Amino acid sequence: MANERGMLTLEQLQLKIDSGEIETVVAVFSDLYGRLMGKRLDAEYFMEHTAESGMHACDYLLTVDMPMEPIPGYKYASWELGYGDFNCVPDLATLRMATWLDKSALVICTPYDEKTNAPVSVAPRSILAKQVAAAAEMGFLANGSSELEYYIFNETYGSAREKNFANLKHFGSYIEDYHILQGTREEVLNAAARKHLSHSGIPVESSKGEWGPGQHELNIRYADVLTMADRHTIYKQCFKDLAHELGLSVSFMAKFDEKLAGSSGHLHLSLWDAAGESNLFAGDETIGPVHGSKNFRWFLGGWIAHAHEVMPFYAPTINSYKRYQAGSWAPTSLAWSFDNRTAGFRVVGHGSSLRIESRIPGADINPYLAFAAALASGLDGIRNQIEPPEIFTGDVYSAANLPQVPRTLRDAIIAYEKSVFAREAFGDAVFEHYLHFFKTEQAAFDRAVTTWERERYFEQI
Repeated sequence: MANERGMLTLEQLQLKIDSGEIETVVAVFSDLYGRLMGKRLDAEYFMEHTAESGMHACDYLLTVDMPMEPIPGYKYASWELGYGDFNCVPDLATLRMATWLDKSALVICTPYDEKTNAPVSVAPRSILAKQVAAAAEMGFLANGSSELEYYIFNETYGSAREKNFANLKHFGSYIEDYHILQGTREEVLNAAARKHLSHSGIPVESSKGEWGPGQHELNIRYADVLTMADRHTIYKQCFKDLAHELGLSVSFMAKFDEKLAGSSGHLHLSLWDAAGESNLFAGDETIGPVHGSKNFRWFLGGWIAHAHEVMPFYAPTINSYKRYQAGSWAPTSLAWSFDNRTAGFRVVGHGSSLRIESRIPGADINPYLAFAAALASGLDGIRNQIEPPEIFTGDVYSAANLPQVPRTLRDAIIAYEKSVFAREAFGDAVFEHYLHFFKTEQAAFDRAVTTWERERYFEQI
């Protein structure tokens, strides 16, 4: 990453501090939802202390819910254990400019346990790092990318909240898929994001309109999956910060409105040799129209076979499951096809570009968890030589007798809780931590009285 524009070494950071170009270093880590938590550090203090020794943060941050309430029942951290600290150790390979912020740099940290001096096992980045290490032991480098879609609103976050997030003014007024005219109107945000991401160590490919009014997609270049997950989390932070500064708001909900297209977070994956020079999915075997290797075939088989067991890592919220509707560009079945957007798994490219795209994840994923689940599944497929189902051709939405994507978080939790594979892949502590996390999310919804209920029952029941 050091050669990407905007990436920094410590020496380069010091020069920018000395010149007055950098005054603040934002040191961050992912919570369970994929949100960035951390501190803003005086740049000189970072250089003198944090770069080498790390910084402390409260371990409750890996047990909170969306409103930041510490949730009881976790074995990792609790009131009974006193909610102590972990040490956030900067991964200096992630040190970069954050040009959308004033005179700031940013670095991603790995939480370390104070007693064992080992990475905190339940931290999302540690979970992905474990699967990356497992791939390396098998001789593989996993490369990937995530495609994020989002809705832009001509509302501030404050005005959206005051309206209870109803009747919001979309930035666009019609479907804008590939639409250049509407895209021009939205350049106030998207052009700023392309520029700042590109100058902050996150190389951008393109942006384009999507299927909803005010819905857009901006794609960044693929990388090894840990780097890609880092880029994904920073990308979302950058967009939200920029939208706030512009008096706009942007949402990465999987399904903002039942009448409109959902927002996806498609994952692309391929396995390469350790040097990153050869795509090991490429090969001479004929699998339908695909020319691939045994590793490609078995990775695909494992990814599909285990999808329902780790579904909460691809669809972590109640809202995630509203996206899975026939004819909506979101998948409903666990089938694979070649260059077919109705399938849950779409194989694209050939030779060095051959890769598998899962269209199951939405834009609300925690990328560390989603990539970890996908990689663990595919590697298990290779270890156990799991064959994929027969390739599907045609409209997957209209097909009968195909295994279905779980339709609710409750169904996904049940499958996850029963999964021997997930427990073995992630380990008991991680498995139980996230089982409690997903059950907490479901329980919060079960207690909630929704607008839909009031509109339906207030007068007529």
